[in-house]
Amino acid sequence: MDDQAATLAFLADPASYGAPSVAVKRIDTHLSAVFLAGDLAYKLKRAVTLPFVDFATLEKRHAACAAELAVNRRTASDLYLDIRAIRKIGDRLAFDGDGDIVDWVVVMRRFPDDALWDARAAAGRIAPDDVRDLADAIASFHAAAEIVPTHGSVADLDWTRAGNAVDLVRFFDPAACAALDAATAAQIAAHAGLIAARAADGHVRRCHGDLHLRNITTLAGKPVPFDAIEFDDRISCIDTLYDIAFLLVDWLRVGRADFAAQTLSRYLQRRPDEAGLVLLPLFMSLRAAVKAKTRAMASAHEEAQSCFDMAARFLSPPPARLIAVGGLSGTGKSVLAAALAPSVGAAPGALVLRSDVERKRLAGLAPEVKLPKSAYATEASAAVYASLHSRARTALDAGHSVIVDAVYADAAERADVAALAPPGGFCGLWLDCPEPVRLARVGARAGDASDADADVVRFQSGLAADGGDWVRIDAGGSPEQTLAAVLLRQVK
Repeated sequence: MDDQAATLAFLADPASYGAPSVAVKRIDTHLSAVFLAGDLAYKLKRAVTLPFVDFATLEKRHAACAAELAVNRRTASDLYLDIRAIRKIGDRLAFDGDGDIVDWVVVMRRFPDDALWDARAAAGRIAPDDVRDLADAIASFHAAAEIVPTHGSVADLDWTRAGNAVDLVRFFDPAACAALDAATAAQIAAHAGLIAARAADGHVRRCHGDLHLRNITTLAGKPVPFDAIEFDDRISCIDTLYDIAFLLVDWLRVGRADFAAQTLSRYLQRRPDEAGLVLLPLFMSLRAAVKAKTRAMASAHEEAQSCFDMAARFLSPPPARLIAVGGLSGTGKSVLAAALAPSVGAAPGALVLRSDVERKRLAGLAPEVKLPKSAYATEASAAVYASLHSRARTALDAGHSVIVDAVYADAAERADVAALAPPGGFCGLWLDCPEPVRLARVGARAGDASDADADVVRFQSGLAADGGDWVRIDAGGSPEQTLAAVLLRQVK
């Protein structure tokens, strides 16, 4: 392997950056050494050979730097600036000149440590709007990502399983490791046909590959995924649901089940893929196992055990169920649905399907874009409910629980949605709320998918809708009071 001692010393020297007074901070990982100098960061690939990566020669590191720049400019073009050669001129190293190249670095724009999302999550500085923006960014990234049907195979997933099995037994109870490995292998075998079909159908793409909270930062107020995998197609060319599964696991790891459920629902609102949810328990288990071993290697033993336990638990999901939340505009249906989702069904919680969002999707618009009143004609609304119910049925057939959020003032619509549920797996909730409260709530909305205004509220008050035989909930108080009233009915 190449000797990088002189290169590391050069990058640690403030004079190398033309500013002798600049403070240089070094951050080491098992694959890289990153030097923070002024407004920039310089990332050097370590000359290592591991089972999943080979950076042993200058040529291989150069190719890896170029690949890293290319794959990360897809999501973080303002962060990844260039690659730069380090040259030997006489007895010294320099960035400029005509000497022989001894190494390469990726040059990045520096950002504050507290901009990383793991730090922001720990400090409670992530809001639901941030989670929404991140899910939208990932959905757009996946939609544009290169399709790679030659990867994402059963063999690739089995490679990950086998690697986990070898590593986990070093840290966890051998019998538990053997049970997890056997259950994982069984799930891969059981879904082999679907795994192959999804690759053939374009669901396997050149994704991020390492999409967890520490690889997300905030730039100009927007979430930016970075540090995507460039060195092994088995890790980066994967099913899109497998890619986002790492983020879902990481939200659960840091105790934000609400953000995990919100991420999945928002992602699927923008990029419907309900049939793939049958694979989500497997994907999340594999990701949790990876997180378990990396946290164990970092001596974070309690956190590692929690992730290991999640990996086993994900492979035994509870039966799917369907909850319908109905009520007039302003009764708080969407707030309740989001609050219930994390505690319903398989991790990371029930998929929330909302009529207001589905209406915009069918129109080819983002959820927060307003529609004209003509979009709410009877025929258009019937199409919205039909699409909503079709997607709910697909998710339920995939074994994933669903919460459907719509007005459901019509008895036929209520009967249609109830018929989707598996036997004994349906609950219909009807939210009651006085008109003045509904008017105030609708008037206070901003950046929401609902287009309801005061005229709509007053019109609906004349419908005399009461939810039929659905469970009636007083929703006139705070969201917390409404949720508590629902939980008292043992709806979860």
